[in-house]
Amino acid sequence: MAYVIKRYSNRKLYDTEESRYVTLEELEEMIRAGREIRVLDAATGEDLTSVTLAQIILENERAHRAALPTAFLHQLIKHGEAWQDFVQRSLRSSLEGVITSQREADRVFKEWASRAGWVTAREPESSARQGREGSEEGEALRDEVSALKEKLRALEERLEGKGKDKGRPGSPGRP
Repeated sequence: MAYVIKRYSNRKLYDTEESRYVTLEELEEMIRAGREIRVLDAATGEDLTSVTLAQIILENERAHRAALPTAFLHQLIKHGEAWQDFVQRSLRSSLEGVITSQREADRVFKEWASRAGWVTAREPESSARQGREGSEEGEALRDEVSALKEKLRALEERLEGKGKDKGRPGSPGRP
């Protein structure tokens, strides 16, 4: 479920979940943390989410200078909605491809680690997540990444340990 943020006529943003005013930077942090937000005009109820997200991007553009090419922005304005729809579809498609690739890499890694005897085989997590909402899926992906990082650390430690064993007298790796 999306966090509801109310935007008042004085441009202040109010987080209804935590009952406090927030800044654009705080909204950006929330999004980076995996939360989905929805910004509504406090008086009319109009959805201002896309306008607010664009404002966050433009603030980042100002701070980091030239994150978006000027020619791209000109084309976006020049061709209006048709170009915006194209960009939106392209970005959505690219993001879906990245997520699919990440899940496939995770599946292959788990299978490989299981065959190597480093972890026990488990039921695929994707089947357990099918009934959950999108925000829970984002949290599950973060958990998967954390688990993969931990497994990678453990594998690195094992490999380092095997490398040290080869250098000891009497170890099987030494001639």
